Formats: sequence, C-alpha cells, structure tokens
Amino acid sequence: MIHMVFFLVCFLASAAGAICGMGGGVVIKPVLDAFGILDVDSISFLSGCTVLSMTAYSVWKGRQEKRKEENQEVRIPIAVGAAAGGLAGRWMFSFLSSLSPDKNRIGSVQAACLLAVTAGTLIYTLYKNQIHTRNVKAPAGCVLIGTALGILSSFLGIGGGPINLIVLFFFYSMSTKEAAQCSLYIIFFSQSASILSSLVTGNIPEFPVTLLMVMTGGGILGGIWGRALNRRMAEQAVDRLFIGLMAMIMLINVYNIYQY
Repeated sequence: MIHMVFFLVCFLASAAGAICGMGGGVVIKPVLDAFGILDVDSISFLSGCTVLSMTAYSVWKGRQEKRKEENQEVRIPIAVGAAAGGLAGRWMFSFLSSLSPDKNRIGSVQAACLLAVTAGTLIYTLYKNQIHTRNVKAPAGCVLIGTALGILSSFLGIGGGPINLIVLFFFYSMSTKEAAQCSLYIIFFSQSASILSSLVTGNIPEFPVTLLMVMTGGGILGGIWGRALNRRMAEQAVDRLFIGLMAMIMLINVYNIYQY
C-alpha cells in the first residue's frame, strides 16, 4: 500500500513537473514529508533521485528527437553553475543535519524556505505581465545564476521547482514553455551533481531499495505522460496548472511546519 501511494505521488508530481518545468520534486518532497513515513534525509534523497530519473528521460528524449534547443547560449553556462550549486547545496544540507540530532528541525527549515519560495513565485506569476524582464547574456552572470539555483534546489531537495521558472522568466525573458524545457535541463545537471556527491562521500540515508525503484519508475512514467501533455497544452493552461500547484504546495508546507 505504501509503495502504491509513493508511486502515485511520484507519477502525478512528475507529470505536472514535466508540463510546467518544475521537475516534480517541489510536489514530491512536501507531500511525502506530510505522510511522515520516512525521515527528512531519506525523503530528500529519494525525491532527488526521482527528479533526476524524470529529467534524465526528458533530456535524453529531446536529444533522440533532435529538437532544436532554444537559448543554447545561456542554457549551458546556467547548467554548469547549477551543477556546482548542486554540490554546494548538498554540503549545506549535510552540514546543517549534523548540527542537530533532531531531524525534524531541518525538515521545518526546509518547509519554511520552500513556503517562502513558493509564495514569492506565486506572487511573481500573478503579476508577471506587469514586470519588466531582463535578457542576460554574459556567461559569468549565467553561471552565477545557475549556481544560486543549484544551491537552493539541492538544499531543499526539490530538484529545481518553481524558482527555476521565475528566474528564467525574469532574467532571460523566456516564454512559459521555453522556460519549462530549460528548467528541466538545469535540474538534470544540479541533481546529477548532488546525487553523485552523496554516492562518492557515502552520505546515503537508509531506505528500502524497492521504494527507490517504485519512485524512480513513477518519475519516468510521469515524465513521459507529462511531456506528451505539454505539447498539446496552450501556454495559458500551463500557467493555470502552475498557479494551482503553487497554492497547493503552500498549504502543504504550512501543514509540514506545524507538524514539525
């Protein structure tokens, strides 16, 4: 029963993530935290693995289809920065976890940070048509932006989530669908670095291997379905789904802060 619940959460979250470019972790992490079945370390790691599996499929599929990758001149330096940020974010999480024997405390910090990020993202999304955007081209600036995104996503265990989209909207003037594809590319690099760091250092929490298989399987299948839906959906529909998810995530994080 637990495995089925985890599969459905990962499948639906990854499908929504593939549509909106959020990676799915921003939904998976707080929802599974709310169940309280596993500790914060395990959920963060499993969420990261699930997001990596989904984005790896999306990046691979894009290569197979030989689709023209837009914004290539900024995508690569952002991804490089995101990989470095992924390493830094993972180290920050491990460091803060070591400071307190109470794992729930780090969970409450994550929930509070994610609530703030999600609220800011929702406000920006609602008023984005009134905001003057930028068009950053300098490679150094792109690397710095990518590093900040990688740190935040790795520390929170969400893969990238809504903050990626807002940054891409504001700093690169991308459309919703352009930002969604670029966001998945960035998430792939940041999560690859974060998971690789955990494997190399041996800093891997305990969890049932079957649960990892179920979650990553759900992530890949959700990514396949979400990718297909993304092509059929209008920009306005993607925006509405994104706003609805942000509102739901905020409510879940309020609950998580309370329970921790």
